[in-house]
Amino acid sequence: MNHHEPITSPANPRVREAARLRDAEDRRRTGCTLVDGLREIERAIRAEVEIPEAFLDAEAPADALREGIMMRLAARGTRIVALARRPFEKVAFGSRNEGLVAVARFHARDLDAFAVADDRPVIVIEGVEKPGNLGAIVRTADAAGIAGVIACGPGTDPANPAAIRASLGTVFCVPLAVGTVAEVIAWCGRQARRVLGAVPEGALVWHEAPLAGATAIVLGSEAHGLSPAWREAGRAGTIRFDTVRLPMQGVADSLNVSVTAAVLAYESLRTSQDRRSR
Repeated sequence: MNHHEPITSPANPRVREAARLRDAEDRRRTGCTLVDGLREIERAIRAEVEIPEAFLDAEAPADALREGIMMRLAARGTRIVALARRPFEKVAFGSRNEGLVAVARFHARDLDAFAVADDRPVIVIEGVEKPGNLGAIVRTADAAGIAGVIACGPGTDPANPAAIRASLGTVFCVPLAVGTVAEVIAWCGRQARRVLGAVPEGALVWHEAPLAGATAIVLGSEAHGLSPAWREAGRAGTIRFDTVRLPMQGVADSLNVSVTAAVLAYESLRTSQDRRSR
């Protein structure tokens, strides 16, 4: 593919505007985010996510996969902008340079537009601030056949470029929604989902908990856990609420939240498969 002369200055207005998409406020303002990595961009294309612009590292060695993705982007009307290495590093994420970063119009939907299978679990994450954990949970949801992921509470943004990268682009494949804790509780009640909150002192051991079917598996931040609103809603009868725990045999009192999500997601998958085989 032929490209114009690359932009050489990191202070170029187009480069600076793209780099600002790493800030949550700019993502909310524009409705756009950055997608870094060939696999991630390819999955965005497959999901028919709008990609108005992409930045090419003009100094990267030739790569057939990258060229093929750029041809697909160009055919969709995406503007390809060549950058010298310094300005490219301003928009790229971390040290894993695959030579292409896309600007995508992407955000999680509101709960009112969140339509998922009613016979499979959803995962709800509350206040999980680290985008790497969030992305890993979405990746697990995709792998384990979870119906969708709902993010609530402060700091939880599925459109964070680091979350997209950690998910390996599965954020574009798994149904995602965002809402306040109160909105998510009300949604669970309307959907008649049994809500299972993962806490260290949970009443049910993971392999005895009803994780399959119309459930919502709720995980809080490692620092603060679940907010009291979940238990209060359970006591009020707004939702059917139970707690589930993973036994800890060592000195740590809990697992990383993404690891907990993986254990519970695959236990729900195992239970579902056992039901179908009977």
